[in-house]
Amino acid sequence: MTVLQATEPARWRETAAAWRAWATAAGRWVADVRSCVAGLPAVWTGAAADAVAVRLGRLLRRLNLFRIGCWAADQALSEFAAALARARPRDDLPAAVAADATAAGQLRELFLISAAPPTAAPPACTAAPAEVGRWWAALSPANRDWLLVSEPGWIGSLDGVPAAARDRANRLVLDGLRIGGTLRERLAGEDGPRAYLLRIDSGGEGRAVVALGDPDRADHVVTQVPGMTADLASFGGELARAERIAVRAGELAPEKATSAVMWLGYDAPDFLDEAASRAAAEAGAPALRRFQDGLRATHEGRPARQTVLGHSYGSLVVGTAAARPGLAADSVVFVGSPGVGVDSADGLHVPSGEVWASTSATDVIQWAAVSPRSLAEDLVLSQARPAGALLAFGRPENDLWFGTNPADPAFGARTFASQAGAGHLGYWDEGGPALDALTNITLGRTDVIPR
Repeated sequence: MTVLQATEPARWRETAAAWRAWATAAGRWVADVRSCVAGLPAVWTGAAADAVAVRLGRLLRRLNLFRIGCWAADQALSEFAAALARARPRDDLPAAVAADATAAGQLRELFLISAAPPTAAPPACTAAPAEVGRWWAALSPANRDWLLVSEPGWIGSLDGVPAAARDRANRLVLDGLRIGGTLRERLAGEDGPRAYLLRIDSGGEGRAVVALGDPDRADHVVTQVPGMTADLASFGGELARAERIAVRAGELAPEKATSAVMWLGYDAPDFLDEAASRAAAEAGAPALRRFQDGLRATHEGRPARQTVLGHSYGSLVVGTAAARPGLAADSVVFVGSPGVGVDSADGLHVPSGEVWASTSATDVIQWAAVSPRSLAEDLVLSQARPAGALLAFGRPENDLWFGTNPADPAFGARTFASQAGAGHLGYWDEGGPALDALTNITLGRTDVIPR
């Protein structure tokens, strides 16, 4: 048995989880201290009370510095465990040694428990992610720690800041939000790829962006955009579907690192009248483009293959983003689409042969999202002949509300098979041809996808 074969990635995952648990425990201490600070004025005032409040404020800062250090250790060890798991089947000792050196370097920088405000001017709100990335890279570790603890909401939302830093900032933000359930459970969980919280906002229906696996160190990154009714309440199901691509990628290409991102960075429509409008897609497309630019700006080493996947109304968001030049994507994929805003793959600024689509035979979108013209024609046909209703409404349509169905050969995309019983949400069903196709597109293995 080689040295590499004797390693146990599970032990490192357990150690990472222990650091995550320490961060959770420190979070409870933070809540207790904040409660004391809030109640202090009611029972004690004066110079001495003010001095105590200042000391408690310093304690809160130190506790939060400790927490971001715990999360950084968790990240380093989780990614080291993942790298070992990829290297062991191939007995790839050089890759394991490189991963060990990276993790050791990250761990040596932890728990300096120092923070100092930066003197450099912050980037303008209009700064491109690449400019944000240069600003962040020029900061000292102490400056970065100060910003993470003092301005977590701002840093956590900045495209161009590395995913690991955004995750630590957003976990602090999450403390102050009344958000529970699946999202918190997945962030704390020990199973599956390590989760990175890249955005969290409870305003309105809420927005969240979570990556499964560090996108800055992955060979392949797929960004999945959900459709109508997606919100924080349903985010767990959306995230679980994205995670199936990351897990399947690990099975089909265990030697490569793949990150799957669930991107709910826009206000998805809740009702049919909202879903009949392009407004949400037009508002969300610039944010999606900026996020993709951020992935490019923060990625380490050789650029990753970036795929953007739109489901249902999310396919219109992706199509709108790709209708202008400059989307940072090597491929785009549409599943269960009501149309993507253009009637031909030629209308999308994507590398040749990298527009993909599938619609299951049982997906209701083909009946529920027909274009006004097709609906009018169906109504006329249904009244013109005895069997007209069956002929009109008993077959799926390709002329949809937001353009030609991208899975229709006339659109010009490369199509792939979905299981007949997939319906509208079954494209990620384990064991189905659609999941394998989505995974192989993400991996760039487009020669093995059945039509």
